[in-house]
Order: sequence, then C-alpha cells, then structure tokens
Amino acid sequence: MAFDSIERESMEYDVLIVGAGPAGLAAAIRLKQLNADLSVAVLEKGSEVGAHILSGVVVDPKALDELLPDWRDDADRPLTTQVHKDELKLLGEAGSLPIPNFIMPPLMNNHGNFIGSLGNVCRYLGAKAEELGVEIYPGFAAADVVYDEAGAVKGVQVGDMGITREGEMGPDFTPGINIFAKYTLIGEGVRGSLAKKIIAKYGLDEGKEPQKYGIGLKEVWQVSPDKHKPGLVQHAFGWPLDWNTGGGSFLYHWGDNLVSVGYVVHLNYKNPWLSPFDEFQRFKQHPDVRPTFEGGKRLSYGARAITEGGLQSVPKLPFPGGALIGCSAGFVNVPRIKGSHNAMKTGMLAAETVAAAIAEGRSGDEVSAYQTAYETSWVHQDLKLVRNVKPFLSKFGTLLGLPLGGIDMWFNTLFGGWSPFGTLKHGKTDAESLLPADQCPKIAYPKPDGVVSFDKLSSVFLSNTNHEENQPIHLKVADGDLQQTSELGVYGGPSNRYCPAGVYEWVEDGAGKRFQINAQNCVHCKTCDIKDPNQNITWTTPQGGEGPIYQNM
Repeated sequence: MAFDSIERESMEYDVLIVGAGPAGLAAAIRLKQLNADLSVAVLEKGSEVGAHILSGVVVDPKALDELLPDWRDDADRPLTTQVHKDELKLLGEAGSLPIPNFIMPPLMNNHGNFIGSLGNVCRYLGAKAEELGVEIYPGFAAADVVYDEAGAVKGVQVGDMGITREGEMGPDFTPGINIFAKYTLIGEGVRGSLAKKIIAKYGLDEGKEPQKYGIGLKEVWQVSPDKHKPGLVQHAFGWPLDWNTGGGSFLYHWGDNLVSVGYVVHLNYKNPWLSPFDEFQRFKQHPDVRPTFEGGKRLSYGARAITEGGLQSVPKLPFPGGALIGCSAGFVNVPRIKGSHNAMKTGMLAAETVAAAIAEGRSGDEVSAYQTAYETSWVHQDLKLVRNVKPFLSKFGTLLGLPLGGIDMWFNTLFGGWSPFGTLKHGKTDAESLLPADQCPKIAYPKPDGVVSFDKLSSVFLSNTNHEENQPIHLKVADGDLQQTSELGVYGGPSNRYCPAGVYEWVEDGAGKRFQINAQNCVHCKTCDIKDPNQNITWTTPQGGEGPIYQNM
C-alpha cells in the first residue's frame, strides 16, 4: 500500500499548536484564559514537555508576569534564583579584561531577571495549561502540513510510526493521524521543518533579510559549594575565537550548586575547519573559567541553533489558517542573549487575535490583526533597539563591530529607536558565508582532558539522546554526488565539525572517503540544515518521542 493512499483517522480542535515550547504553551494558556470553552491541542515531538528545550537561560520575566501574575507565589515555581551580579569580560588566551557595566545601555542590565532552566519553565507552563483543559500530546511529531481546497492550512499530519530503514511498512506500522483546526499556530522553534514549508509556500519572507543563526552549546555542572555564587551572571567574548568570528560565552550560577556554562558561535563563520564544539571545550580551559569546574561534575550537555537575524529577518507572521509564533519566526534579542520573553509574548498575541476571530465565527482565514499586534508590541520595540548589532558584528568582526553595536544601542535607547545608522542589512545566508577549505588555515584543537573538556560522544551520552535505528534516516541528503564533490572536495567536509553530536563522518574505505550519517546521535539542533554550504541536507522529523531528553537545560 502506498503511503499517500492510507486512510488516516482525524481529530478536530478549535486551535492546534505545534510545539510545547514557551511560545506554544503561552498561547495555549492565553486561549483558555480568554475562552475556557475553546478546544486547544498542543503537539510536542519530544517524549515529554521540556525534553527538547535548551536555552541559557537568564529569563526576563516580563511575559511570564503578564501571563501568570501570581507565578512567583507558587511553591513549584520554576525560577527561584534572581540575578544579583553582572560581569562582562574580553578574553585573551592567558587573561581577561573586565568591561565596566556603566558603558552598556540599560537594556543590557540583567538585574530583576531570573537564572534557571527553560525546560523546567516549559514543564511548569505545561502543567498550568493542562489545569485549564489544554490537551498536550508529547511524543507526537507533526511531520507535514495539511491544506484545504482553497490552499489554507487546515492542520497537520502526525508522523507515521514503524517505518523500516528501507522506507517500508514494518510489522508495528501505525499511520499518523490528521489533526485539523480552525487555526494552526506553528511554534516548532528554530528552523522548524513545517515553518520552512509554510514560509516558502506563502512567501512570508519576501522583502525580508535572510534569517541568521548561531549554534549554542551548553553544559550544566554541579560545582563545589565554595565555588558557587548564586545569582552571578558572567558573559565573555574574544578568545578562543578570532576577531572575525562572532560568538561568546556564558556562566550562570543558580539552584543547588549548579552552573550553566555555554558557548555561542555565530553560524556565518567563514573557516570550514572551525568546530564550535571544540571551541567550547577549549574555552573551558581558560584560566578564568577552568577553576570553577575543577572538582565538579558535568550533569548535562546539549546544543541548539539560535535565531539571530532579529527585526530585519522576522517574516510575515500570519498565513491563511494560522500563524508563526516564537522562534519559528525568530524573536531573539542577540546582545541580550534572550528570546523566551519575546516568544511567550508572540504566542499570547497570536492567541488573542485567534480567539477574537473564532468569537466572530471565522476560521481558516488570515488573522492580520496578529501582525499589527506584533508591530505595536514591546517585542517589536525590543528588537528594534538592537537591530544593527548583528550586522555590525558580521561586517566588522568582534573588535570593531561590538563597540559600534554598543554605540548604536545607545542611540536607539536615547532617541526611541532612532539611529544615524538606520537599519543595516544582513546580506547573505550563513550557508553562503563558508569559504573553500584551501583558502583557510586548519585549526588544531587540543585533546580533551576528561576533567573539564570532553569528546562529542561522551557529551551526547549526557543528552539522553535516543532514536530507533530501524527507521528512515531523518537527515535527507538531496544529492550524494554533490556532497562528495563539493562538501568534501571544496569545503573539506565541514559537516563533521559543525555538527555538535558526531552525526556526520567522512569514513575512509577502499574507494576513498564515504559520507556516513549516524542519525541516532542527532540532538535536533538543525545546524546541518542551516550551515551546509550547498543546502544539500534537510532536517526532517524522526519518529515522535525521540531525540534528546534534556534535564535542567
């Protein structure tokens, strides 16, 4: 039987939300707050709410305060450590230079924010949503978009289970159901597979700058009590990256002697020999950083792409039958390294406009009021004030781009969003930024010491990642010959370096090098979908419930 001829069961709701992240759960809660009789379903591809959530995280509680004003009084509140000290440093190989806080615009101040785990925030929001009657389905991966006769989004098809590696129906084959709704909100997170299709189908990115990305790598450590400083936020830039490669680090002290440490590398880097994972491990060897982790225990590891395009790259949000919310559209404030507050607020704005449309008896149309609500919201203003920081970094590198970005932020802060620089453009995509391998110096990375630095496979083990091996590989290579001649032949095979989980390998065999995909290692970061220089790799959803199961991330 052909897959397209399968009769699929269906379910119908007033509103369907794809993704149980901060945007999707905030939307679900707001819908029920506005109209308790609305039927609302949330699909989550992770095995549980929060399983695939990874962020720094220092949370600006602005949106959470609006959504759940009494959350701070809850005994099970997910955020308890408030920021009390901010530090920013410029790192050199052997030392560091503190950057005074007073030269930074007020928007960069973290006081009043909370340190914690965004995964735990989502678990908390998920419980609140279910108390209101929202139906949440973890382990259900939305694999495709379903359209009605007029071309509007009608809902989604849940991925089939039990397909063999050869693409055949196995003995445990179970067809995925169709879930239909009056409106579908897409909150898959960064570089979502359904969002890509919808943006392309409706031309939502026409007239916009290309989206830009970073890769964020993170570990959670339990450190010695004498080294733990609750409420301390430390950011740094500089070493080990060169001045032409954007990125930076964070250390956040919170909870029970926990320190979240992470490294972000902007994915418009040029040198194909660069490995973000190894830059992260090298960073932890810095004399300002290593002592924090000596004698401690590494508990968790993960990686995730980050949207960095900001205001210029946000696509049109509504489409016929639904809307984009959260990082499916990209609302991260790059210099603040924050996006969860904006994601939640966009989910709330979409919920309000959809609820109003349903109250008017509408369905399946374009909720244009959502676009207006976003453009007049504090989310838009938050992004407007920092819109030129990423372009400055991309064009001038860290040493010149960072102070220019700071000056621009001061102008925008003092003059209500006006800057003499106007609004700068990003130009090309991150995939187009990579140079041929023979034009770049190779980078020799030190071997991990097993004390503060580690290899990829032992790191992936801590992410609790699991995929059923007898299923089709969810990382689709369009042209195998192009991968051989260009990705390897021209660019030196960067896939085994930009991937933070050891998914891609160029393996020597009798006939030369063979491209191998270890799909079971995939932590769903989407970096390959973004950085492959030929855009020859497409990330698709594996079976529902698979991938990482992050704890405290």
